[in-house]
Amino acid sequence: MRKILSLLIAVATPALAQAQTPSVRLSPSVRLSPDQLAAHDRLNGIINDHWAWYLSTHPVEATARGVRDHDDRIYDMSLAARDAQVEAERGFAARLERVPAQALDAADRVNRDVLLWMLRDDIDSDAHPAERLMLFTTYYGWHQGFSAMADGLPFYNRADYDSYLKRLALYPKQNGDALAITRQAIKGGYVQPCSVLQQYAGTISGIVAGKPEETRFYEPFKRQKPRDISDADWSAMQMRAIALIRDVLAPEYRRWHALFVQDYLPRCRKSDSAAALPGGAAWYASRVRAHSTTDLTPDQIHAIGLEEVARIGKRMDAIAAQAGYPDRAAYIRHLRTDPSHYARTPEELLRAAARQAKAIDGLLPRYFGTLPRLPYGLKAIPAAEAEGTTTAYYGPGSPEAGIAGTYWVNTSKLDQRPYWELPALTAHEAVPGHHNQIALQQELPLPPFRKYLAAFTAYVEGWALYTEYLGEEMGLYDTPEKMMGRLSYEMWRACRLVVDTGIHAKGWDKGRAVAFMQANSALSDANIDAEVNRYISWPGQALGYKLGEIRIRALRAKAEAALGPAFDLRRFHDAVLAQGAVPLTVLDSQIGQWIAAEKAR
Repeated sequence: MRKILSLLIAVATPALAQAQTPSVRLSPSVRLSPDQLAAHDRLNGIINDHWAWYLSTHPVEATARGVRDHDDRIYDMSLAARDAQVEAERGFAARLERVPAQALDAADRVNRDVLLWMLRDDIDSDAHPAERLMLFTTYYGWHQGFSAMADGLPFYNRADYDSYLKRLALYPKQNGDALAITRQAIKGGYVQPCSVLQQYAGTISGIVAGKPEETRFYEPFKRQKPRDISDADWSAMQMRAIALIRDVLAPEYRRWHALFVQDYLPRCRKSDSAAALPGGAAWYASRVRAHSTTDLTPDQIHAIGLEEVARIGKRMDAIAAQAGYPDRAAYIRHLRTDPSHYARTPEELLRAAARQAKAIDGLLPRYFGTLPRLPYGLKAIPAAEAEGTTTAYYGPGSPEAGIAGTYWVNTSKLDQRPYWELPALTAHEAVPGHHNQIALQQELPLPPFRKYLAAFTAYVEGWALYTEYLGEEMGLYDTPEKMMGRLSYEMWRACRLVVDTGIHAKGWDKGRAVAFMQANSALSDANIDAEVNRYISWPGQALGYKLGEIRIRALRAKAEAALGPAFDLRRFHDAVLAQGAVPLTVLDSQIGQWIAAEKAR
């Protein structure tokens, strides 16, 4: 599914813009030997070449980064283009392998190893037909990514709007390529299970439902008119947008909807396991390695999950007793059914989420020495996506492009979105979770591929889950309801270890996975259904959260034991975030070096 996480970050909400492809520069204080300098220069050349190539193959992202050489293009989804990309990646990997790691300083070694890890993972994933041919999950599809394109683009002048209109007109080629691949997927049996597709047709048709002016595509034309566009030209551009949405985009979305309903759904997969696909077991093993950045097997991960479920369950039992209920099940029934715990309108839920976010903002300086410059806002998830997607998610921003980070909150099915989940949800998706980590990463003195492309699930999601735990120290869970919400969220991620591996390595079906989640978490039925659909349709991705959090908490415990009274929690958090997203093995090394440096202070 072609780096869906990266596409979500890069296509929907791109990050920090650059006027040109930046170089990796040495600090004036760094003194390298001639061999080190030569190796550094070779590495720097490869990194710059790779970044320029990447932007050329991802033209919408290039615009968001301030590189305007590709403003008249969108991403080429064809298999021929994919083959060319993988061949180029093999070339970059071979060049990196010829740079001797022993000749590099510590920072350069990390840059080399991270880029090589990313290239090898993409090359490896392309060897699996399921990765090449299955272009959508219940969480994301190309049709959704294109509808969100405007969210991450600059709209300051006529050129920006002209570029956007050109790109809207190019969608038939992209959609046609995606449909051709999907037909090939249907023929080969590389299809999503029937059990997860009940609401999927609506994610296609809903994007172009109603008048063209009511779609996401038209949103930029509801903004303030740029000064360099006359009133007459602005009206003409608005009419052009309406015509494109009505006459070009809507028919393409209807083409995809018809193919999905008439051809895809009748041939959907009866088994929920990735292992049922041709070569599926090997594909799942590769996704486990990619998303966990470890060598843990599915059986080992399943066992870790069961241990965590038991541990967290004991804490939930204690909270239920504290709240005066005979057992956890009785307390959860109360929490799920008491109307006082739920918003009556979308605005009420958004207001409560905003208040929670600002309360956490005021606590951040106590726990972090370095905070990002970029602010974040809060929006409701678009209606076309909300019914079938998760409770909330984060969208990165860009100070240069004038885009704040966004905490997207699901305001559908309000009787399934309890207030008592908001502290943990906000900590994870906004601050100190995704916004702090991703916005800081955009500001670090790193090569651009590490700022914008490094989206290691175990690190990124592990950090966000760790911040839910940190919320206990921050005092976010000041009632039994909120603490049960926090523990339910941790239980949810522990259940993921059991359910994901259960489905894809142990033969579980959706019903068994749903029952396990219902028995152990306090999540609503709607959330459980959406989440299990996600695990089934996006194998392995859900494993990174708990495995990453476990590792970060273990590293903190190691630092506390090693440093004793000298341990500074703010400095530890800054150290974890100081190099951006990396594989867990690299994080282990980095924190080990930090501990040694702290001892020497």
